[in-house]
Amino acid sequence: MSKSDSGDSKRQRRVGRLAAIMCAMLVLGLAVTGCAAKTGTDGAVSGDEIIIGTALCQTGIQAPLDEPQLRGVQLAVDELNANGGILGKQVKLVALDGKSDPVTVGNVAKQLVDDGAAAIITPSDFDFGGPASREAQKAGLVGISPAASSPLYGSAALGDLQFTMSMWNTTMGAVSAEYAYNTLGYRSVYVITDDFIDYTKSLSKYFIVRFKELGGTVVFEDTYTQGQADVSAQLARIKALPEKPDFIYISSYMPDLGLMIRTLRESGITQPVIGGDAYDDPALWGALGAQYGSDVYYDTHCFFSNEANPGYDKWLASYQDKYGKDPETPMIMIGYDAMMVLAQSMDKAGTTEGAAVAKVMETTEYNLFTGKLKWSDAASGHEPNKAAAMVQLEAGTPKFLGWFIPEKIPAP
Repeated sequence: MSKSDSGDSKRQRRVGRLAAIMCAMLVLGLAVTGCAAKTGTDGAVSGDEIIIGTALCQTGIQAPLDEPQLRGVQLAVDELNANGGILGKQVKLVALDGKSDPVTVGNVAKQLVDDGAAAIITPSDFDFGGPASREAQKAGLVGISPAASSPLYGSAALGDLQFTMSMWNTTMGAVSAEYAYNTLGYRSVYVITDDFIDYTKSLSKYFIVRFKELGGTVVFEDTYTQGQADVSAQLARIKALPEKPDFIYISSYMPDLGLMIRTLRESGITQPVIGGDAYDDPALWGALGAQYGSDVYYDTHCFFSNEANPGYDKWLASYQDKYGKDPETPMIMIGYDAMMVLAQSMDKAGTTEGAAVAKVMETTEYNLFTGKLKWSDAASGHEPNKAAAMVQLEAGTPKFLGWFIPEKIPAP
């Protein structure tokens, strides 16, 4: 063997040893990084933090509901961390934008699972939130939506670890039907249903079921498609009726919801308008203003007042300290409550393991800013037993009418 061959062999051995050392260091580094935020299969969390992930839609058409909820979640995390966190560990919030796109929401949820989330807070709609809950379920994590109200949002369609904080549309539709019939004395209605998503379609469905059960008459069931920005066909049909209905029920979303109501009012249709929690949007109140924002009723999740939520003033002060302004929509408060439900449930379970946390959620009654909440078990769909806040717009300003539980809830 030549000196040259011997030198090459030594150099190759040194390079090999250096490569092995570098690989070992890389593996060690990955292991250390991974354990900082991973949740074990037994629910034990390594490191000093518990990660809560949100796949809420911070941009796009779903953002008026989800983005305020994220601020409520952030406020709750601050409060939790100031008081010891969850299970004695600080809470780390990882908030990724679902962008009002179901595919993006699903991908975001997968990323949160990979990032070590112990639970996922999902968008407030079945179509947008369902993909996140499915990914949470596959990973063995609890998923919770602050305000998805479709009866599909529960264990039957999404899995035994999935919940929504909202009353289902069965309750929401029934409350507005009973309020219209029993309290306001209305007997006939013209229904306009935005066929945009499951929320708008199922809300009208259960409203109609309950209103007819009470003895009310639906003079016509009309449809509308979000984005068409033209209500002329619906307006013509209403004006052609031989006898005008007592009120108009509109199940729709912003931004078109504001356009629809304004167009009716500007065209001389003065009948009261009733709807669901999508009306709980400052953009709608501003779009209607004092001129068109009266004789509008809706049921929703909560209301900003001590009358509706004892202890509200203290919560308000915390919000003002963090954000430097007043909260503009009650959707903020339901996001706060969703985070607190997760924290209370994990502390009570003594673990972040999904099945154990879900069992606590099924067997606990929660006393929240958004009212008392009790879920049924997984076999019954995780149906939320929850009251609805009834609200009236007067000159564009919301007025609290009270908490209502329907006398009868339609079957989902």
